[in-house]
Amino acid sequence: MKTIEMSFLPDVKVACEVCGGLRFNAETLMVRHRGKSIGDLLAMSVDEAVGFFAAHRAILHPLQLLQDVGLGYLTLGQQSPTLSGGEAQRIKLVTELAKAKPVKDALRVPRNAPHSLYILDEPTIGLHMADVEKLVRVLHRLVAAGNSVVVIEHNLDVIAEADWLMDLGPEGGDGGGMVVAQGTPEEVARMGGVSHTGRILGEFLRERGSEGEVKRTRE
Repeated sequence: MKTIEMSFLPDVKVACEVCGGLRFNAETLMVRHRGKSIGDLLAMSVDEAVGFFAAHRAILHPLQLLQDVGLGYLTLGQQSPTLSGGEAQRIKLVTELAKAKPVKDALRVPRNAPHSLYILDEPTIGLHMADVEKLVRVLHRLVAAGNSVVVIEHNLDVIAEADWLMDLGPEGGDGGGMVVAQGTPEEVARMGGVSHTGRILGEFLRERGSEGEVKRTRE
């Protein structure tokens, strides 16, 4: 892309007239794999690329991991400055997971993978509810492999899945900074008198329990 300065107006970006925005010269774009140039491949979404590279396990594995963390909509050539904070964190997670040797079960991480501490800050920002569920499964995979995961989060679906919660408060900003409650989600949910998180989490868990009862009754 070319940036045209417009003096007192915002800059305007236009596609390069030589490459048409594909980033490569004509000689490079002439090289094709299954009818696609490198420019065409970088314009693919992760979801599209999974089908295209199904026969290439070394490429397919990280693509499937990107799907697992809810990033199937990103294009392969998307520039890193355009990523949100949550997207960037999840890509870092994929980078770590991809270091492990691929296994037959896509929801399992080998026990011989290096053990690490992961600290994530609001990784669910901008995520659809279905993608939050995918992210939670990935976090469970990391823990099942012997790693530790610390998540700063307000999403109740993630909070309810934690092994241990620490609620800082009692308010935000100058009114906070104290550990007002800690324990399993069920234990913190019983501390609604001192913890805003506990009160809201208690309501959430009760609703989830009711939905579970309805589901079992229907089954």
